[in-house]
Amino acid sequence: MKLLNKTSNPAFTNYFFDDENRSTKTMTVTGIFIKSLFSIAIIIAVAFGVYKLYSLGYTIKWLSLGGMLAAIVISIVISVRQHWAHILVPLYAVAKGLFLSSLSIYAHNQFPNLPYQAIGITVVTFIVVLLLYQTRIIVVTKKLRSVIITVCTSIFVIYLISWILSFFGVKVFIWGISWPAIIFNIVAAIFAALSLLLDFDYIERYKNKAPKYKEWLATWGLLVTLVWLYAEILRLMRKLSIRF
Repeated sequence: MKLLNKTSNPAFTNYFFDDENRSTKTMTVTGIFIKSLFSIAIIIAVAFGVYKLYSLGYTIKWLSLGGMLAAIVISIVISVRQHWAHILVPLYAVAKGLFLSSLSIYAHNQFPNLPYQAIGITVVTFIVVLLLYQTRIIVVTKKLRSVIITVCTSIFVIYLISWILSFFGVKVFIWGISWPAIIFNIVAAIFAALSLLLDFDYIERYKNKAPKYKEWLATWGLLVTLVWLYAEILRLMRKLSIRF
């Protein structure tokens, strides 16, 4: 039962919100919203900076890899040093900006404006899922939570295994443009969107209860989900563009 009280997003777990010493100021939705906009602005600014470097002829391959590894390290540090979140979350946004910019530039070179379309779909998906949650058309039950957690965990394990195998020259089907690869991408995108429900649910549970500094942790959780959703949508659109 304890597993069912967790979300697929590592930022929204009871570990982050169970404090014995509560501060007088508490986590608010407005605070999370402002910090999320600030973090997204950082990602956009970094992405434009990397694009500028690319247009000047600089190699951005290592920026992508460095951003991905930095994001992983920062996420681990955030999970054990919560009070550093106000510093680490902006750094996480910088790291993700480095990673997503190269991913977007590569897609843009093959299919102009594809990243902008993916951004638009990501924003629309976020709004739709939020409305579905707020109107209670979709209710986050224990069963739904467990299904989303299980599938999302399985997807991440598959990605991890495929990444490790790539070092040995083994190319896993999920990176191709076959129908199984496209179907996998569709499933991943759907569950990336559904994981937003769990994020909204945990924010609602702990708003006006958790300490104020944990707004940064909630912001981090939303960034993790939104970045994943955008990446899946961009990959899917690229695969479909190549195939058709």
